[in-house]
Amino acid sequence: MPDQPAAESAHKGIGLTLLIISIVIYNFASYLTIGLQLAVLPGLVHDQLGYSAFWAGVVISLQYVATLLSRPHAGRYADIWGPKRIVVLGLAGVLLSGLCYLLASWLAASPVVSLALLCIGRIILGIGQSFTGTGTSLWGVARVGSLHIGRVISWNGICTYGAMALGAPLGVIIYRQGGLLLLSVVIIAICALAIALALPRPAVKGSRARPLPFRDVLGKIYGFGLILAMGSAGFGVIATFITLFYQAKGWDGAAFALTLFSAAFVGARLLFPNAINRFGGLRVAAACLAVEALGLFLVAGAFEPWMAKTGALLTGAGFSLVFPALGVVAVKAVPQANQGSALATYTAFMDLALGITGPIAGFIMSFAGVPLVYLLTALLVCLGLFCTLRLARRLPAAPQEAKEG
Repeated sequence: MPDQPAAESAHKGIGLTLLIISIVIYNFASYLTIGLQLAVLPGLVHDQLGYSAFWAGVVISLQYVATLLSRPHAGRYADIWGPKRIVVLGLAGVLLSGLCYLLASWLAASPVVSLALLCIGRIILGIGQSFTGTGTSLWGVARVGSLHIGRVISWNGICTYGAMALGAPLGVIIYRQGGLLLLSVVIIAICALAIALALPRPAVKGSRARPLPFRDVLGKIYGFGLILAMGSAGFGVIATFITLFYQAKGWDGAAFALTLFSAAFVGARLLFPNAINRFGGLRVAAACLAVEALGLFLVAGAFEPWMAKTGALLTGAGFSLVFPALGVVAVKAVPQANQGSALATYTAFMDLALGITGPIAGFIMSFAGVPLVYLLTALLVCLGLFCTLRLARRLPAAPQEAKEG
């Protein structure tokens, strides 16, 4: 029957997707615990423990700093020990952070001790998340093959942002019902369940080859990382400052603009799962950066709310595939024994970009207004597009990979 090959191909594609999801679900578990805390901890530190907004910000930021600093180590150990072990270690770290929150709830009568335990927990959480996130990507690639790197990275990202979106409102509900004590117990239970499910899974052996020094890995992937950082700035200014942009314009509907941004981000990954394999990572990245820049220009020049909403939607859709598209090329630029280090180091560029975008954009905003931030960020994304096109010309054209099912 003429339709049989297409049916077999579709069945194979569904099977691959389900296998990938069965592995990246562990990253979903780690990010769900992160989302549970986001809307709760700042108010806890400020209102209940009595510390300033500065300390509330420090507690939140410690996780991101720990994630940034530990990512290269996570990748290196994943290459040596195998990704499954790294995932389990990462989940154990997230569980340990939950135990720190549990102790903090019991010792809330001593604000200093409670704050210190929250800080320790956030640091351990950041390390655990970097291990879990890096490990799940490499575990997925090892199970389905390097041909499907883009699909693995895409689904890992969908799990990441889906878990954050689910976790934030769920965390508020849990906190209202039982405070930090119940929240910490839920975090511990999620991690314990994830570890119990991960342990019986077949492991993937680490590489016996001698890994490249970190400096050599960085030298091979820093160009892709810098472009990712430029694209991440667009993501950062929408996620962080679109509410202030709407306030400055005197408009309502900032929350809906964020919804459009998030929906477009996830939707693009679901609608175009095979684009990277079909057209190549650099081509897809270039097209996506162009869409992202267009969206940011629309926001910068918006004189009606619909323009800002359209710009937010385009920015989310554009940035959606930038990370996996460039990541596929970056990971393949190093030997297989170093792919964990390459992926982790590449991801660290996005961590760094998101960490510095807020302070820099806030500084510009305080002197020149919110719209200029979006204009400058759009120009930065255009610079990333220019660099991507130059890389595409310099790198030898790789043979077209077989299309995914």
